[in-house]
Amino acid sequence: MLRNYLKIAIRSLAQNKIYSLINIAGLTIGLTCAMLILLYVKDEVSFDRFHKKSASIYRIVSRVVVNGTEQRFSSTGLLQGPRFSRNVSGIKSFVRVQDGRADLKKGAEVESRDLLFVDANFLSVFTFPLIDGDAQSCLKDPHSVVLTKEEAKKQFGTENAVGKILMLRENEKFVPYQVTAVTENCPQNSTIEFKILLPIKETQADLNNNENWFSYYLNTFVELDDNADPNSVAQQMQRFYVKDASATMKAMNTRFGQPDNSRLETYSLQPFLNIHLSKDLSAQNGLQKASNPVYAYILSGIALFVLLIANINFVNLTVSRSVRRAKEIGIRKAIGSDRRQLIIQFLGESFVLCAIAFALAIILAQLALPLFNDLSNKKLAISYLFDFKLLAGYFALFLLTGLLAGFYPAIILSGYKPVETLYSRFTLKGNGGLQKSLVVFQFTLAAFLIIATFTIYSQFNYLTKAELGYDDRDIIIVNKDNMSHQEAAVFKHELLSYPDIAYVAPKNGGYWGTAAKLDNDSSINFAWETVDESYLATLKIPLVKGRNFSVDYPGDSVHAVLVNETFVKEAGWKDPIGKSVVFNFQNNKTYEVIGVVKDHHFTTLNEKIRAQLFTMSNSNPYGIFYIKIRPNTATRSLKYIETKFRSFFPFSPYTYVFKNELNQRNYESEARWKQIIFFGAVLTIFISCIGLFGLSVLSAEKRTKEIGIRKVLGASVQNIAAALSLEFVRLVIIALIIAIPLAWLAGVKWLENYPYRITMGWSLFGWAGMLVLLIAMCTVSFQAVKAALANPVKSLRSE
Repeated sequence: MLRNYLKIAIRSLAQNKIYSLINIAGLTIGLTCAMLILLYVKDEVSFDRFHKKSASIYRIVSRVVVNGTEQRFSSTGLLQGPRFSRNVSGIKSFVRVQDGRADLKKGAEVESRDLLFVDANFLSVFTFPLIDGDAQSCLKDPHSVVLTKEEAKKQFGTENAVGKILMLRENEKFVPYQVTAVTENCPQNSTIEFKILLPIKETQADLNNNENWFSYYLNTFVELDDNADPNSVAQQMQRFYVKDASATMKAMNTRFGQPDNSRLETYSLQPFLNIHLSKDLSAQNGLQKASNPVYAYILSGIALFVLLIANINFVNLTVSRSVRRAKEIGIRKAIGSDRRQLIIQFLGESFVLCAIAFALAIILAQLALPLFNDLSNKKLAISYLFDFKLLAGYFALFLLTGLLAGFYPAIILSGYKPVETLYSRFTLKGNGGLQKSLVVFQFTLAAFLIIATFTIYSQFNYLTKAELGYDDRDIIIVNKDNMSHQEAAVFKHELLSYPDIAYVAPKNGGYWGTAAKLDNDSSINFAWETVDESYLATLKIPLVKGRNFSVDYPGDSVHAVLVNETFVKEAGWKDPIGKSVVFNFQNNKTYEVIGVVKDHHFTTLNEKIRAQLFTMSNSNPYGIFYIKIRPNTATRSLKYIETKFRSFFPFSPYTYVFKNELNQRNYESEARWKQIIFFGAVLTIFISCIGLFGLSVLSAEKRTKEIGIRKVLGASVQNIAAALSLEFVRLVIIALIIAIPLAWLAGVKWLENYPYRITMGWSLFGWAGMLVLLIAMCTVSFQAVKAALANPVKSLRSE
């Protein structure tokens, strides 16, 4: 019996090739999306679970309320780990993880490498298997270094690197570090990633200094006892912290002129397994691959939409083709088939079709995986498909798809009466309300995603093309850490002797943030920039008031500062020139404001412009050069810059980047999601159009005799085609009416993440709506014209 059902199912699919092809294509695309996104979700929820002690590892975090606003911190200083470990019961051990860079010398070449500074027990708490070496002792010596297998091969050409020497820079000289262990490469689903490990740098003076309670630059993890309650441990931590740090906080407030009501932080514990997907306390300061659960929800939603639409298409196309199978059903019933057997037959056809689609989806998923990895910034492999839980999920997906696609058509088709079908008196009853509703649903989703695509594209274009307040074209950034002002001046003079170099401006590396007191006894937080007199000219940043730094005023490097407009607003100054800024931590050194710089986006447009202060202080080292070259001279200018850099700084790594390219990289996440939503919209509209095509076939077959009568009475092809198409245009318009407010609400909510954003005007919805209507009309017009051109004699012959 089953063999017979299978044979008939295959024969039926083969006889209706176009119908079968459309269904298989839709289901294949839907299943492929579901497979790829299940891989993504599996990877997201599997982060850090390979650590044997992952369930008992927590990160120390804190929060504080400032002016009614809660701020949360995932970073700590040196003291939290050792102090809490000694004085709080339930903590078995602590591990600190700090990110850093080091210059590594290999022969005559010097390169700068990212690495992690960790405590000696790092490899005992976290599970990174060793190929060689001892996890207990490999990081105890201050001049020991641990490499991954990949890094060992890179440095020494072999995994057997234990005992070999790496030369790392300390201050101005290279010092030998001995390789004491080699680990396996870090798994791709790890929050902690490294290629080089060094022992954390600390002195006894640092550990005795209570002010280090209030420095925040590393991650501190604690391993709890098996029976320890995290909440109880956190309460003990807070009580000890208040007891140990309160006096120091009060003394620091007095010294730095801060109000006495400054509050201490409240400490708590964050489960290690929650870090990867945390919104508020994400992976940072040496931890990698911070993610947002919203991404998984969006991708899962797209997969669900596409799969639902594919199933809806199956229902629509099956019902639309049911007229042609009416006599087959009548004959089956006449010779004794009951309804249960017919339901099994039609469900069997559904499962055969799903099995074919499933097999093709696995092949398509393999082919699409590299593109999907690029879009999602992952390194997924098709081998992950063979995980037991995923296989179970895919089998459930197969059964659910087969049932969803086949159950309703099976019920409808098996209910036909044999007398009506055999005497050609059968017509499809009803107005196709369910099919129309499903198409409205399909196009609502499609229109929603198209509007979302337009919104994301518009915002991305705004972010990448907006005026930044400075000129980032033809500017090369060259890194040189801890450079004195004298070194910078000599190197700058040498570069400016080259005719293709227009400007050179040194600046501090990285982001410096601090606070100072104003002359009205208020305090202000700001970004602290160390530059020279050429900085504003190099970037074409205008002054709005006062003057720039100048070599004609030697005192500028001692007591003069520039501030931006935001600084002036936050300070509440009407006339900022001549105002004082007092640096408490520099023994109340006072600087005078000599000029106001126009606000510019010195960080990304994802952040509001913050207060900014510029100084030429000789005590602050430079870290980078901004080098403005003449247009179309990049190749020869870069060659000259590299030659001179290696001549001046032979033991420093040479790296460069163009400023405009660096600005573009800041929006890589938006670029990826722009592409993901675009592909989702394309797939959704494509499969929706297949469904619309199916409904147009259903409508034409139901109205065959009506069309024939209209033609006999003189209706033109254009009139008939318009009458058939109008019904579907109404459905699409209804879908747009539903989709536009939903897309507007979602777009406004998403745009709230950006302080600088587009306005969702009616033109955006108008263009998106016109595109949806155009695609829909092109889809239905083919079948409408075909029906209108049919010979009316054939359709009326049976009457």
